[in-house]
Amino acid sequence: MIHPTPNRRPAIAAISLTAVLAMPAAAQTIYEDYKVFPHDGEHLDFFGVSAAIHGSVAVIGAPTDDDNGMNSGSAYLYDTTNGQLLFKLLPEDGAQDDEFGWDVAISSTTIVVGAKWDDDNGADSGSAYLFDRTTGQQIVKLLPDDGLAGDWFGSSVAIRDNVALIGANKSGFTQADPGAAYLFNATTGQQIAKLIPEDSAPNDRFGSSVAISGDIALIGAPGCNNRCNNNDANPGSAYLFDINTRKQIAKLMPNDAAESDSFGGVVALSDNLAIIGAPGNDDNGVDSGSAYLFDLSTGQQIAKLLPTDGASDDNFGWSVAINGTTAVVGAWLDDDNAFDSGSAYLFDTTTSKQLAKLMPSDGMKSSFFGAAVAIDGTTALVGAVLDYGNDENSGSVYVFTTEHCPADLTNDGTLDSFDVSAFLTAYNAQDPTADFNADGSFNFFDVSAFVEAYLNGCP
Repeated sequence: MIHPTPNRRPAIAAISLTAVLAMPAAAQTIYEDYKVFPHDGEHLDFFGVSAAIHGSVAVIGAPTDDDNGMNSGSAYLYDTTNGQLLFKLLPEDGAQDDEFGWDVAISSTTIVVGAKWDDDNGADSGSAYLFDRTTGQQIVKLLPDDGLAGDWFGSSVAIRDNVALIGANKSGFTQADPGAAYLFNATTGQQIAKLIPEDSAPNDRFGSSVAISGDIALIGAPGCNNRCNNNDANPGSAYLFDINTRKQIAKLMPNDAAESDSFGGVVALSDNLAIIGAPGNDDNGVDSGSAYLFDLSTGQQIAKLLPTDGASDDNFGWSVAINGTTAVVGAWLDDDNAFDSGSAYLFDTTTSKQLAKLMPSDGMKSSFFGAAVAIDGTTALVGAVLDYGNDENSGSVYVFTTEHCPADLTNDGTLDSFDVSAFLTAYNAQDPTADFNADGSFNFFDVSAFVEAYLNGCP
């Protein structure tokens, strides 16, 4: 945890004297409270490839766990207040290569787990399972009425109250991969509807990502071809559907859609806001990545999120999550701790400003930290699928408290005169770091906001 430092007021009084102590401003980094990994984790279980949190309970997928045969998969429930394992979830009919746990979601009462390579409707047709969050017991298995071999039903999952949404991103057109998504009653397991976009076409991979908020379903189609943009191939798209009417409401496209952005590969919703990842975007270099915020009521883009230190091949936007006014974006190929060690970022959705960077204290080469992210309240999860958990490359998940300390500009976990100096340096250079009220200008109000943040201390 980051702790406040006493004796801050003298430094504030001397603010005008510290300009000569120039230091480069740095964004805040937050390190984990702790990390979790299964006691029975083994090499290449991919624990942490998927994660979800609701309240104090987290569910984490390990799709290549071998309890029911090689790569049969599993999922784990943890109490995030203490990191204790609650249950290990296994399907009653799990089998080799099902990859149960490829995606997971959780509500106040129910957990849904995808098994995209289950074979009930043919080879790799896929399935999903509902579990009771309190007991860890399987409730029902979900299968689409028209499932076929190769559909990958269960490649993405979401749940809200009594409705489950399951993606099948290779469904339809006999392996041409236009994709589909299905609504189910989460109590009875009965299929409610099949959702297909009005302009469905081969290779769209509609259903690669799904999310629900209120009566709105958001479904990503990262393969959407050049009809999505007149000039570029495969920029990707996402679609909004009304859950009650099952009708398409809007098609979401970024204002600067470009070839191979993979926009729509991951999506998340909170209240009236959507966040959509585009890890192939090139603004900070080839495949540096980006994420976009959209207003659900209008379908309009609000902002484009980019990290302050983005670089080629970071894949920022590989994973996204949102809760209230805070968004988390994973960059699983960032190299800060070593090659492909990975990172994640916090953003304020009201200002689109980067709040902090999430980093593991023990980051290592090719651990792919940021492969999955989740957030609820002030608790965030970040998966590192090849981290050394219980065994080499077995995977782990890091748990963070997301309360940030905006005045800690020197990134050392304390507040002192060096932070004041860093603020003045950034202010004089009109660096966005010093735009503390996020209005695009530099004036007394930024100084006042910095002073207030400084005096408030760090959590």
